[in-house]
Amino acid sequence: MLATISFFLASTEAAVAAEHAVPDAGLAAHFGIAPSYVVMQFVSFCILAFVAYRWFLKPVLSTMDERQHKIEAGLQYAADMKAKLEQANQQSEEILRKAGAEAQIVITEARKIAKELADRQAQDTAAQTAAMLAKAQQSIELEHGKMIAEVRGEIARLVTLTAAKVLSTELSPDDKARYTQAATRNLTGV
Repeated sequence: MLATISFFLASTEAAVAAEHAVPDAGLAAHFGIAPSYVVMQFVSFCILAFVAYRWFLKPVLSTMDERQHKIEAGLQYAADMKAKLEQANQQSEEILRKAGAEAQIVITEARKIAKELADRQAQDTAAQTAAMLAKAQQSIELEHGKMIAEVRGEIARLVTLTAAKVLSTELSPDDKARYTQAATRNLTGV
């Protein structure tokens, strides 16, 4: 940049020297422009452009580049986060699928255990009912045996009384016992 400025200064000096050597009255008269002022304006513009570039434009461009890099980094970060979010969603769906399968297994096991428990309770109830029926049957048979014995005894007593009345005699205790035993044997055979 310094080489450019020194080049412009050298050309300005050459232009000023040329102006003093050959006056160009036609250009200045026709347009109202003096070449030495144009050269000086050009050099001033170049210096102003250099200062503006160096202290104003260069920091703005570096800030813009920095922001561009930050934006690109932010977009890359957003893309990475989107990929991670998608991966997290897939993992959560996989976890939910596994949890659903495990829950189904637990439900199946619970139903199986409940069925086994119900079957066991039904078997226990059936066994208790069978035991109660057996006890009731034994009780009925025992009561039946007692009633039969009572009825036989009563029938034997009635037969003895009837025989005594038919015979119109009073029987001795031995005769009563003998008739009672005979009636009991006959009833037992019946």
